[in-house]
Amino acid sequence: MENISSAISKIKLALEALNIKGYLVGGIVRDLLLNRKTNDIDIAIDQNPLKVGPELAKILGGTFVPLDETNLIARIVLNNWQIDLNYFDKDITADLARRDFTINALAVPIEKVQDMPASIIDSTGGLADLKQTVIRMVRGDIFEQDPARLLRAVRLSLELGFTIESETRSKIKASSHLLAKVAGEKIREELLKILRLVRSAEAFLYMDQLGLTRAIIPELETLKGVEQPKEHQWDVFNHSLQSIDGVDYVLRKGGWPYAQVLDSIPWSDEIGKHFNEEISYPATRRELLKLSALLHDIAKPETKTIIKGRVRFPGHPKLGAAKVGPILERLRFSNKEVRVVEKVVYYHLRPVQLGEDLPSDRALYRYFRDTGDETLDALFFSLADHLATRGPELDEKDWGWHTRVAGYIVEKYFEPAGIKSLPKLLDGHIIMDKFNLSPGPLIGQLLGEIKEAQASGEVKTTEEALAYAEKLLLSPHFLKDED
Repeated sequence: MENISSAISKIKLALEALNIKGYLVGGIVRDLLLNRKTNDIDIAIDQNPLKVGPELAKILGGTFVPLDETNLIARIVLNNWQIDLNYFDKDITADLARRDFTINALAVPIEKVQDMPASIIDSTGGLADLKQTVIRMVRGDIFEQDPARLLRAVRLSLELGFTIESETRSKIKASSHLLAKVAGEKIREELLKILRLVRSAEAFLYMDQLGLTRAIIPELETLKGVEQPKEHQWDVFNHSLQSIDGVDYVLRKGGWPYAQVLDSIPWSDEIGKHFNEEISYPATRRELLKLSALLHDIAKPETKTIIKGRVRFPGHPKLGAAKVGPILERLRFSNKEVRVVEKVVYYHLRPVQLGEDLPSDRALYRYFRDTGDETLDALFFSLADHLATRGPELDEKDWGWHTRVAGYIVEKYFEPAGIKSLPKLLDGHIIMDKFNLSPGPLIGQLLGEIKEAQASGEVKTTEEALAYAEKLLLSPHFLKDED
């Protein structure tokens, strides 16, 4: 990947070619001073980005994307770089005064980057706050101007390891209701950035303390204080937060304070590649699995019941899957992202319900069939859920059984020509012609039963499959089920 100095030099030359005055501003200046890696380059220019942006993108060899016609903001996507352009009128300090936090209100003429930090323009005290690791609002109305900054403050504090200054923190708490005005797309963008952090659970806890969580996902409020069975260490709300960290741990992205059991969790390069898969820009399976963790028990409060003196939540995965769809659609997650989370929530208990011993090939076929592309997602979440259930009281025997089953499922999942990719022995047309049947649900049921028999080794050829279909059709029980 091209280094940041080289990328800035190219941008500088392109601006000069078009006689455009430009400043590096905001996060890029902050990150350069902190020696943090970044793919985002923010530039303020003295010409309309929507007019000069296409020509600038052409010179750089990138793709131009208009973002905001009202505020004159545009973007150039160049290889791994995201170059955001905004307009400033004559005075760069006026532009800095409109920004969110002092550590983001820094600018440097692009031709003087090599002279940093002496060449930095700091009109709000950002350099001092950067040194003191403090996040401070530039002025008192920044959240009214853009309420998405409420989430950004929390995300930056965790991302940078900085403290939100007390007055700013109080202002955030008093302004939490403003999030109702923010477009779902912007909420989604900030949530995904938070989920990308290793300490996401801490961010959500902080957001909750500031009143931000209930402003964007009020459904989570009902989880607080909901009692769980005795094996659980936390109520439903805190268990959900713990499971977020559990996901990072089982995916080898974070630590787990209560036990060191990483070696027992199955892993391979193929698994890592699976969870790095981008579902919809910029959401990968890892971020969506953490989102699933946050929402997986969303239906527990309304399904809570006492059975023989024990707390139980019958049907909460199915109802939970139905509830997460409207929540995520409200936050403008894509249909594909919603389907991934829905499926993980629906099947999050399935891996531990496959039997007390290693699952049979028939049971595995059903699991692979039902979970589809989310087979590994549901499986690894079940491990994170287990950790977040027992916490410091993790039972070695139960955990050993769970990881042994998980390892077996992973082995079968990646097995060449295995259960997941059984050869097709016949289709519905062959069955209808052979037995003089009409199209309908019965044909699909027959094909499903034959596949299960094939997975268990009962059926291996087309002739055996037809014989099995005939046996099913002659069974009063099978026909009764179809009625």
